[in-house]
Amino acid sequence: MTSLDPVFDKDGVRLTVDDAVATVTLTNPAKRNAQSPALWRALAEAGRALPGSVRVVVLRGEGKSFSAGLDRQAFTPEGFDGEPSFLDMARGPEAELDATIAEYQEAFTWWRRNDIVSIAAVQGHSIGAGFQLALACDLRIVAEDVQFAMRETSLGLVPDLTGSHPLVHLVGYARALEICATGRFVHAEEAERIGLANYVAPSDQLEAAANDLAAALLAAPRDAVVETKALLSGAVTRTYEEQRVAERAAQGRRLRDLAGLSD
Repeated sequence: MTSLDPVFDKDGVRLTVDDAVATVTLTNPAKRNAQSPALWRALAEAGRALPGSVRVVVLRGEGKSFSAGLDRQAFTPEGFDGEPSFLDMARGPEAELDATIAEYQEAFTWWRRNDIVSIAAVQGHSIGAGFQLALACDLRIVAEDVQFAMRETSLGLVPDLTGSHPLVHLVGYARALEICATGRFVHAEEAERIGLANYVAPSDQLEAAANDLAAALLAAPRDAVVETKALLSGAVTRTYEEQRVAERAAQGRRLRDLAGLSD
């Protein structure tokens, strides 16, 4: 990867931009890129900091693991420096707890914006919050050693960082329930077979595979990709007839634009 000056680099997150491609990197390999509230705020900031020229965002993790999930320090009485512990938050008012979780979720919500396509390049452990972060992206390329797991249930919790919605839509309700309730590992071959992964790459070729996909996504005109993404993402909740109407409207916009008749 070309060395670029980061837009920012803090709290375990680095954002670099190379013209139309941005790279968000988790930068704490010594802790297998374990996640914390500070990291979530940095991820949310990365989304806000993207220049308008960016069309594709690649998410990756340094080291042997993409992200091993939530840093267990969150469940200790002392928590993180300068942060309320999760145990203290649980004892507070319910509305405050809900607002705090909503703030954490912001780190996971911007990856599916219609104006960008996001790619998670996932190797090694992608567990809990790490799994949900990979699920937050539009596409996933995985290394042969990937290990997905949703371990929240085994801790007495539920997946609450926006991962339940894409998981169900990718693999179906029954398989999603089985994966979450058992907390078992999903490895590369199964991940590709059931739709969690778009591609499996040899571990030493993961970065190149993500770069190749990014280049392929940039080959089509931006407005056509944006309209197509909106059309496909909305298909989940539209009826067949509603989707027909949406297709006609989107194609009409594209044709008017190509004819120079757009507003």
